[in-house]
Amino acid sequence: MSIDISPSAVPTDAVAGPQSSANRSEAMERERLDAIAEQAEYEAEDYDDEEDEDESWFDDESIAFVASLMAHMGIVLFLALATFSPHFDPEAIVIVSPMRDVAEDKIHSIEEIVASEVPQEQIGSNADSLESAIAMATAQTFAETAQIPSPMDMTPQKLATIDLNNFFTEPVAPLQAMVNKKGSVGEGHNGAKGAVDRLTFEILQSMEERPTLVVWVFDQSGSLHRQRQEIRDRFDKIYEELGIISSQEEKSGKRKNASEIPLLTSIVGFGKDVSLLTEEPTDNLQVIKDTVNNIEVDSSGVERAFSAVYMAANEFKKYRVKRGAEGPLRNVMLVVVTDERGDDQEGLETTIDLCRRYGMPVYVIGSPAPFGREHSLVKYVDPDPKYDQSPQWAQVDAGPESVMPERVKIGYTGNYQEEPVIDSGFGPFALTRLSYETGGIYFSVHPNRNVNKRIRKKETEAFSAQIDYFFDSNTMARYRPDYVSPEEYVRQVRASALRTALTTAAKDTQLETLQAPKTRFVKRGDAQLATELGDAQKSAAVIEPQLVRMAGILAEGLKDRDEEMSPRWRAGFDLAYGRVLAHKVRTETYNAMLAKAKRGMAFEKEKNNTWILEAADEVSVGSKWEREAEKARELLSGVIAEHPGTPWALLAKTELETPIGWKWVEKYTDLNPPARTGGNNNNNNNMTAARDDEKRMLKKPAPKRPLPKL
Repeated sequence: MSIDISPSAVPTDAVAGPQSSANRSEAMERERLDAIAEQAEYEAEDYDDEEDEDESWFDDESIAFVASLMAHMGIVLFLALATFSPHFDPEAIVIVSPMRDVAEDKIHSIEEIVASEVPQEQIGSNADSLESAIAMATAQTFAETAQIPSPMDMTPQKLATIDLNNFFTEPVAPLQAMVNKKGSVGEGHNGAKGAVDRLTFEILQSMEERPTLVVWVFDQSGSLHRQRQEIRDRFDKIYEELGIISSQEEKSGKRKNASEIPLLTSIVGFGKDVSLLTEEPTDNLQVIKDTVNNIEVDSSGVERAFSAVYMAANEFKKYRVKRGAEGPLRNVMLVVVTDERGDDQEGLETTIDLCRRYGMPVYVIGSPAPFGREHSLVKYVDPDPKYDQSPQWAQVDAGPESVMPERVKIGYTGNYQEEPVIDSGFGPFALTRLSYETGGIYFSVHPNRNVNKRIRKKETEAFSAQIDYFFDSNTMARYRPDYVSPEEYVRQVRASALRTALTTAAKDTQLETLQAPKTRFVKRGDAQLATELGDAQKSAAVIEPQLVRMAGILAEGLKDRDEEMSPRWRAGFDLAYGRVLAHKVRTETYNAMLAKAKRGMAFEKEKNNTWILEAADEVSVGSKWEREAEKARELLSGVIAEHPGTPWALLAKTELETPIGWKWVEKYTDLNPPARTGGNNNNNNNMTAARDDEKRMLKKPAPKRPLPKL
């Protein structure tokens, strides 16, 4: 084995030394090389058995070292890179996948919740939801808005007895839903045809459950002549739309059994007396139309509407007797057609009880009740064209819309009866409550119904009540009267100072107001001016005590005003108190301004000799009246802002159009005007002769019959 020992083959670290100077001696160099050679030979002898390929710079230890070094460098590099790795927010990760066709579940939220202050003695929902099987199966009563009962005392008791049979006073299965369902009010229509078309849908729903009997209860007064004819002509459409004209059976002479006929009809008439005009319920359309057409007019002026409904319900209750598992033989619907409130309202409660007991809903096609009034005028035209067709106006009892009047009788022109008649948005109280309590509908019908303009008296259709303003039914829904018994109404009124004040003020007779007060005073002398001012003060002095007393009554209601939750009662109170205060300030400041003038006022211009009292917004004669005027404006402005589109807002706006205060204005009046000269009279006061003889041959006027009592 040969070893290269040339200087180039020797490692640099082996020859490195402190003595590297070029001056060193060759001897010393030679000795060093010899020593190296000897050492190399010694190492060669120790490794004679090793292969040549093992003679390499990288031995086993070097490989291990390099591997360990690489491993540690990798770990260090990984740790270094991990510090700079981006941070991923788990919530920011978006997973994209194809959408599946899954039907969305519609969530129906309760939009309005009304809390009931009446303690609940029975268990059950008060929801008016015929679409919910649960509500129909368990609800003891139905209402237009959900009611949450008062919290019950759930104190644990050691011993308790639960009587399941006394949970409900009457059956509440779906079959009896009509018994407990509350009705609908305030549906406005332009004519009887629209109401009958809506009734057709109600009849169809009833027929889907079982065969149905519809009892038409007609007012026989002369003012109902046109509506009776409209309904008679609509019977064809009812039967056609319901698909029950069986022409094939009539041609073949076959008749179904009475129990198989889907729709039967009966006619009842009422006025001073009540009459069943069809001996038996029938499906013969011609008989039905002839019966309606031959209804005699009752001129007594008495309408026994509730007696007629009670008689009809009692006559046909036999159809509502339950017959085993199949239930009653027929559904019975009562439809009242009238334009008055009924003169026998004392029978309201017993009629409601009978109809509810046998599940007979009462529908009323009636006229709207005038807002806060008991009476309205109907335009009557003789139905016989042979007689004079000029319109006549007759008073009818058509209101009010609530148990007691809730509107203070105070006018703008001084005469309450001459003020515009306003639609209350609802029918007369008793008939409307009859519909509401039995699950029917009150249809408020007027041919001139238009919410966008005022209806003038001359525009009123024949046989219709004079109503100047109408309002949107949806807006008025929030202002529905309290359809409760008179006893419950009184209890609720007594529990509230606001309601007590309003009803007490509304029961009073019509308040007098300044009727065209004297405002022009010409000064011819001091004594003469003082006398005229004093005479004018007397008219105000008579009115002041009434207004002061009325303002004092209404002021008592302020203590409960913030606690009143009913928009109807709040609007009624704010309007009444605001108007009474406005009239009080106008009257008292008118008197005060006259007193100021009596004490003496000097004209700014010497020529002027006349004082004129003009209406003004400012009140300059007393801080007390100024505060009351501001309170009146605040209340009336609040009514307009909080109750837009209602009768209360309309009346408040009209009241604010008249300034509350007064101011003096001076002017000049000519005390010696020139005398008027008469014109030429070439005819010597003789009447002008007729142009021709045609005027002497005037057509004889049609005879005129006296106005019947409506």
